[in-house]
Formats: sequence, structure tokens, C-alpha cells
Amino acid sequence: MTSSPPPPPAPTETSADRFFSAAIPRMLRFLLILGAAFTLCAAWRFGWIAGLGFAAGALIAYLSFRSLNKAVQSLASRIVDAKQSDRGFSLVNDFFLRYLLAGIVAYVIFTSSSQAFRGFLFGLCTPVAAMVMEAGFEAWSALRRGY
Repeated sequence: MTSSPPPPPAPTETSADRFFSAAIPRMLRFLLILGAAFTLCAAWRFGWIAGLGFAAGALIAYLSFRSLNKAVQSLASRIVDAKQSDRGFSLVNDFFLRYLLAGIVAYVIFTSSSQAFRGFLFGLCTPVAAMVMEAGFEAWSALRRGY
């Protein structure tokens, strides 16, 4: 009777793995910080109506980014684990509800004020600024820590 060799040790998580796996939460924090800062700047420079429009756009962008992150993680886990009880309908439903919410808010703002609508459109672009900040932070960290 021969004994089987012990299984290889599980790979340990490195500091680089922990750093890069925290990118999404960092981007969400950057999104909130940039949304608040740019809302104040828009309100100061273009008036409170444009600031409110920007805040609405940034809020919709934040909720959309979180929802998209959740959907991607759910879809990935569904692909890996075929026995998962999460239904595909809920993923598709969340996807369409996200855009329906953005469309309704955009329509209401568009019919009420062109200045608020412009602020709303710029607020929807806040995730791009958050991603640029994350890319810069990761590049700086990679150069500093040698990742």
C-alpha cells in the first residue's frame, strides 16, 4: 500500500496581489471623492443648478459602476461554478434597470434645465477620472515598490 504524496502547498497571496485586488474599491472611493470635489467646483464656477446636475450624474455613475462591478463578479462566479443558484435573468434585469434609471434622470434634467443637463453629462464621465487616478496610483506604486 503506497501513500500518495502530499498536495502542493497553496500559493500564498503576495502584497502585489493584495494591492491589485483592491483596485475596484479604490476606484469607488476615488469616484466619491472626485464627484464631491467636482460638484463643488461646478457649483462655484457654473452655478448651483449645474452643480446639482453634476452631482446627479456623478451619483448615477457611482451606482452604475458598483452595479456593473457586481454583475461582472456574479457572471464570472457563475461561469466558474455552474451549480450556482444565481439566475441570469437578474443579471440582465440589473443591466437594463441601470440604464433605465440613467435615462429617466437624464430626461427629467434635460426637460428642466440645459445647464443642469450639461452638468449631468459631465458627471456621468466621473468614472473616467477615477480610472485615470487609479492608473496613476498603480503606476506610482509600481515604480515605488517594484511590482
